[in-house]
Amino acid sequence: MTAAPEHGPDQQTATRPAQSRRALFAGSVGNFIEWYEFGVYGYFATIIAARFFTPEGGSEIEGLVKTYASFALAFFFRPVGAALFGRLGDRIGRRPVLILAVLLMTGATTLIGALPTYATAGALAPWLLTFLRVLQGLSAGGEFGGAVSVMTEFAPPGKRGLYGSWQSFTVALGLLGGAGAAALLATLLTTEELSSWGWRLPFLLTLPLGLGALWLRLRLDETPAFREERSAERPPAREVARGIALGAGRIMGWAAAGYTFLVVLPSYLQSSLNATFQQALVATVLANLGFAVTIVPAGWLSDRVGRRPVMLTGALMVTVLALPLLHLLQDTGTSTAVKGAAVFVAGAVVGLMAGPGPAMLSELFPTNVRYTGLGLAYALSNAVFSGCAGLVITETIERTGNADIPGYYAAVTCAVSALALLTPRGDRSRQGS
Repeated sequence: MTAAPEHGPDQQTATRPAQSRRALFAGSVGNFIEWYEFGVYGYFATIIAARFFTPEGGSEIEGLVKTYASFALAFFFRPVGAALFGRLGDRIGRRPVLILAVLLMTGATTLIGALPTYATAGALAPWLLTFLRVLQGLSAGGEFGGAVSVMTEFAPPGKRGLYGSWQSFTVALGLLGGAGAAALLATLLTTEELSSWGWRLPFLLTLPLGLGALWLRLRLDETPAFREERSAERPPAREVARGIALGAGRIMGWAAAGYTFLVVLPSYLQSSLNATFQQALVATVLANLGFAVTIVPAGWLSDRVGRRPVMLTGALMVTVLALPLLHLLQDTGTSTAVKGAAVFVAGAVVGLMAGPGPAMLSELFPTNVRYTGLGLAYALSNAVFSGCAGLVITETIERTGNADIPGYYAAVTCAVSALALLTPRGDRSRQGS
């Protein structure tokens, strides 16, 4: 598919440094809120299962599976949001659509913190929660394509990888923020207080965060690339579809391994390895720290050696290391320090894929279909391989009793991503030889 080269038409319009910085912050803040919430939902999955999906007499594992089903449902609405918001963003502009996305995300997340539980509202409670998760999925689907379009279209020449990596970096910050909030509450509150009302606080905190994001996006300029290229001839639909399929395949390992190591890990450690809630959260914080440490350097490096070599290194490392790292966690004789290092490394290798990933997706599509194309590639991959991670892993472990399932899941999906990265790249941008 023909796309804008690294220094192509949508990179030639000069942008002021202040515009680039403003675009970076305005694009990043929405991602932070989105992934903060998704992280919080994952970290509190066992509590949410008990409060919303486990009527009196119901089994805990059944409630957890239903919680992850709701988690997955939100992801399956992300492609719908990517298509709806993307079409608008490619026609009326990035700025107004990003404003709408952050408003919808903030409202839905805040309302989750105020929902009645099963004990109060009965069977209505899980349906209300699921409805709000659907709204979150729609808004999240529209968030990524717009944010990455803004970041990369405002990026100075030769710095798309670096600027795009901030999308992934704020994902890490959001997940760390969610883990930090959960860990703080678990420390300050008793188990009863946390289960009764404490879990609501991180969701309610989204309201002031969202208002701050709204203020930043109201000050955002429209990208020069969009203004210049919006009337250009659009590529055939089959070429856009080919780019979406290629992009989704290249990032499926990032999606699957990222959610396995960064979000599903707490519930896995508690349900399969008998870790406490606090121990599971500490492990998750370490994994997310490893993830955060490598993202921006990986994006920077991809501007110099290409997207493909950096992402391929990450995919192959996960394929090789996933099971050995998991076995270290399962071994009761492994020291706490070694286990901490294992989860840190797990997060770090995922960061090698996440850093260059946004720029790679952006470069697969010309400006006038970029919001839609990269948004759908990302949303489809995440819907299948991230949104289903918790459900697939939990259900498969329950049926088979095999505690290695998370390692197999991450390794196989990253192996497929490595193959996709080795295919002809499908564009003319600099992504490696």
